[in-house]
Amino acid sequence: MILKNAIYIDWETLEFKKTHIKVNPGTNASIEFIGKIDEQPGTEIIDCEGKLVTKSFAVGHHHVYSALAKGMPAPRKAPENFREILRYVWWTLDKSLDKDTIEASALASAIACAKSGCTFAIDHHASPNYIEGSLDIIAKAFEKVGLSHLLAYEITDRDGMDKAQKGLEENKRHLQKHQGLVGMHASFTVSDETMKKAADLMQQTNSGLHIHVAEGMYDQTHCMDNYGKRVVERLNEYGFLNNSKTLLIHGLHLSDQERQIFKSAPAWVVENKESNQNNNVGHFNGQGLGENIMLGTDGMHSDMLQSAKAAFFAGQGVDNIDFPGAYQRFRNAHRYLAQNSFDGDGENNLVVLDYDGPTALTSENFLGHFIFGLSSNHVQHVISDGELIVKDKKMQTVNEAEVLAFTKEQSLRLWDAMQKQG
Repeated sequence: MILKNAIYIDWETLEFKKTHIKVNPGTNASIEFIGKIDEQPGTEIIDCEGKLVTKSFAVGHHHVYSALAKGMPAPRKAPENFREILRYVWWTLDKSLDKDTIEASALASAIACAKSGCTFAIDHHASPNYIEGSLDIIAKAFEKVGLSHLLAYEITDRDGMDKAQKGLEENKRHLQKHQGLVGMHASFTVSDETMKKAADLMQQTNSGLHIHVAEGMYDQTHCMDNYGKRVVERLNEYGFLNNSKTLLIHGLHLSDQERQIFKSAPAWVVENKESNQNNNVGHFNGQGLGENIMLGTDGMHSDMLQSAKAAFFAGQGVDNIDFPGAYQRFRNAHRYLAQNSFDGDGENNLVVLDYDGPTALTSENFLGHFIFGLSSNHVQHVISDGELIVKDKKMQTVNEAEVLAFTKEQSLRLWDAMQKQG
């Protein structure tokens, strides 16, 4: 594939280059800047005159299982706090998932990611009544659409020790065949016994932990009441933080001591601003956490450009974030993936943006356009591992109309199942 007459923006330096780009196919393959186009038989040439080409995007934390929540009926009880939001909304939803609704959720999420310029997603899954094989369903759906992935099953004791063990086994089974992480819900739903097993599995599989941390204050008070320490201290004692693959999700209610522990460790934290606002749990503040901060969506949507804007605008006055900081957090998922040698985020993952703003666009003022101008509406084409998966805003790998008919049907089944839960 050749992208002709492109304005290439280096995602790290923001250097602009007018060039033709040869895109080599395959996982972790390269791109080449060429001065002359040699039209070999079978070469697809896409005219990018006036278009911007840059590295595609990655979701640092997603919840595929929430994809069918849009428009769902109200819960049987209006939640009065974050724990009730979990109990009456998300834990009711995840317990209602089955094979078909998991597949529909994964396909819907993958398409939404692709059409917003994302070619890699790190997902944190839960389906307590359909655990075994659930990660395979998601992996196949993602690969069908053309997305690379890093999946984990959310281990928790909240549905009993038998299902906690099944969650451990699902992570282990998946990690034997795929790159991934060991998932865990949150400290307040995980016993020492289960946490030790998860730590052992992480070591055995040379993976990292993917866990919710201090999203609400209850996570901290529960930890203090039951273990005499704060959440980051508890996780650190099990060796989770001394691992560059570990992802701590949210990290809102952290003490200065916890921030220092995190800053001194190679683990990463993932900010999910819109979800925090939606659940009214507090504000993320990167102060004292160092550079290992990236952005996710927490399943609210699949649009990382939107997440970056939310982190910047809602962070004013409560976070130490500026234009370069917002962009760095937005792009840090690539650094995380490269640092840990995960596959699927090579140079040949690209997005072509049809963006012609009302003012001059240069390397020097790109970040102003990034915050105030660029949006997923400007995504024209998306290339994943050298394959064109979105062309002229239309999916190329799946029949979107057929998929959406399936997801609509499954959403009604899911909502009905949720209403039947006592």
